[in-house]
Amino acid sequence: MKNGNKMTSSSTMMLISVLIVVLVTPRSDGAYLEQQWCVADEQTPDDVLQMAMDWACGIGGADCRMIQRNKPCYLPNTVRDHAAYAFNSYWQKFKNYGGSCYFNAAAIVTDLNPSHGSCHFESLP
Repeated sequence: MKNGNKMTSSSTMMLISVLIVVLVTPRSDGAYLEQQWCVADEQTPDDVLQMAMDWACGIGGADCRMIQRNKPCYLPNTVRDHAAYAFNSYWQKFKNYGGSCYFNAAAIVTDLNPSHGSCHFESLP
């Protein structure tokens, strides 16, 4: 019986070691396996979110086409939801070139995928 427990314990340790290596090892392209998104901070007032979203969708260079009427991310039609999409679009596009998920303290980085229904929030390495 001792040998059986020793095998199980040894096998468990081996499995845990393999999982740790897989979870923290960079992919071949250098990106980690975890995904992150930049979204609107729930504590930020709508007027601040609107100004930040206007910047992101304007001179910021975010792709805001999907939050236009009759597009997959238009609904729910709230400033917070549209800002989340715009912030993430900007951040995914520019994060590897120094772009941040700050937007005057109106945004946060999350590892919870904000995609819903047919609205897909991109997450790039």
